[in-house]
Formats: sequence, structure tokens, C-alpha cells
Amino acid sequence: MVEPYLPIAVVAALDAVFGGLRAMLDGIFVDKVFVVSFLSNVVVAALIVYLGDKLGVGAQLSTGVVVVLGIRIFSNAAAIRRHVFRA
Repeated sequence: MVEPYLPIAVVAALDAVFGGLRAMLDGIFVDKVFVVSFLSNVVVAALIVYLGDKLGVGAQLSTGVVVVLGIRIFSNAAAIRRHVFRA
């Protein structure tokens, strides 16, 4: 039942975690923003995949969600790397 949504939820949660870490290193971390971002990322990603399943294009929308969130994760990881290594 929740199996198709679990990988998407994990990627969405990772996006929020990397965003929170970046905000912490930038000195602008707010715990309420992190919690709302974390929960909303997971819910929105799951809703997109659910909608895709109902429309018969679940795999394509799942791939789209993973690509978009992956880009955000790598962008945050690059900012974290620049902050940590000052490069």
C-alpha cells in the first residue's frame, strides 16, 4: 500500500535535511521552518506520486519528483561543501 511512496518520501525527507543543514551552516536555520518543510516535502511528493498512479503515469511522475528533488539535494550539498571547505 505505501511501498510505492516510501522511496519518494525518503528522497523528499533528504531534501529537507540537506536544506536544513545548509540553512544551519548559513546561520539562518529556524526549527519551525525545517519541520514544516520536512512534512510538506513528504506530503507533496506523495500526493504527486498518488496522482500519477491514478492518472496511469505514476512511474513518470515518480521519476520527475526524484529528478527535481535530486537536483535540490545536489545543489544544497554543493553549498554545504563550499561552506565547509571554503571553496
